[in-house]
Amino acid sequence: MKRAAVIAVVACLVAAASVCTAAQVGVIHIQGPIGPATASYIARALDVSGGRNDACLVIALDTPGGLLESTKEIVQTFYSSRVPTVVYVSPEAATAGSAGVFITMAANIAAMAPHSSIGAAHPVALGGLSGGSEEKMDDVMRKKMENYASSFIESIADKRKRNVGWAKSAVMESAAITAEKALELKVIDFIATDLPDLLRQMDGLAIGKASLVTAGASTVEIPMSVREKVFQRIWRPEVMFALMLVVMYGIIGELSSPGAVLPGVAGLIALIVLLYMSSILPMNLAGLTLIGLAVALFIIDVFAPTHGVLTGGGIVAFFLGSLMLFNHTAPGFKLSLAYIIPATLLTAAFFVFIVGAGLRAQFRPALTGQETMLGRTVNALSQIDSQGGKVFIEGELWNAVSDDVIAKGQPVEIAGIEGLTLKVKPKTG
Repeated sequence: MKRAAVIAVVACLVAAASVCTAAQVGVIHIQGPIGPATASYIARALDVSGGRNDACLVIALDTPGGLLESTKEIVQTFYSSRVPTVVYVSPEAATAGSAGVFITMAANIAAMAPHSSIGAAHPVALGGLSGGSEEKMDDVMRKKMENYASSFIESIADKRKRNVGWAKSAVMESAAITAEKALELKVIDFIATDLPDLLRQMDGLAIGKASLVTAGASTVEIPMSVREKVFQRIWRPEVMFALMLVVMYGIIGELSSPGAVLPGVAGLIALIVLLYMSSILPMNLAGLTLIGLAVALFIIDVFAPTHGVLTGGGIVAFFLGSLMLFNHTAPGFKLSLAYIIPATLLTAAFFVFIVGAGLRAQFRPALTGQETMLGRTVNALSQIDSQGGKVFIEGELWNAVSDDVIAKGQPVEIAGIEGLTLKVKPKTG
């Protein structure tokens, strides 16, 4: 009898411990564009949540969209997670746009706050040069992207038993709906006013072979790591634009003032980082071409007597190129005019006053030293031939040699300097 009592007590303790373990929920917040740092953060949060046996991981989402590759990575992470995933589009007036649609529908449980919205998942068109076969190729690629995104969202909706028809319309027709309509169309599972309300509604819901125990569960925030915060901030078009300017200023500054070293080193480091970042967030080729044209116009105008016409053209080309640089990227990754206008003015000033001065200094005739004697005309003090002779210049008597025989008193032009001997030639005309 005593043995049975002990077994019962142990069983109760084990059950209580399991309930206590299950009655904890991990929570993370995703705000802003979806990128590589977001995918890394969600994957790590699921690992942390699974390691401490959380009942589920709630992802509070508010995003205008993001990158397709990062979205695919997040969806695959959801599928392989051993912790149930809950995407909660919140707070009120939040949105799950573009990439957010894929992420919300891929979760085990999809919920939204009242008056929030979801939709407009049409893939961003590819950038390209306008006109001719390039434009036709762009249309072909755009159609391929639409078909891929449509099949991708369809597979997600089918796997999670959600409205496949609406999911396809969100991609092909950029359809967007409110939380209330989403619940009616079975796009989401719940509308919750806040997190406690969501946990209460989810309690007892079957996920696979287990049931969620979330009513009254404690919530534990999983913050971003320092690395994730840094990458979240730097993987932005503004940072890439600044790196591009550092590359431009550094390398051209080094060429216009050889020996400075620091500008060239900074430019090369920025170039390597920029190339790495552009593999995830590509830049528009037409925009880069216009910026390259602007640099060429700025440099040519340093020497060409155009009275600033080419500099004006360079300013226009740089401004338009900057506008086009990220105009085909995902929502949330556009370059603001607040960055483009100051960068255009700064770049024009850099080339006009700094690069221009450096280049002009390199091509300016020498004003001091022996080089100033080159091209000067003096009279021969004695006969000058290949064996030697004398000239008087700059208050000094110099040895001089010539391939031609030059008579005493004949004007000669200084053609070169070899040590302490001048090479001269007869001055004609």
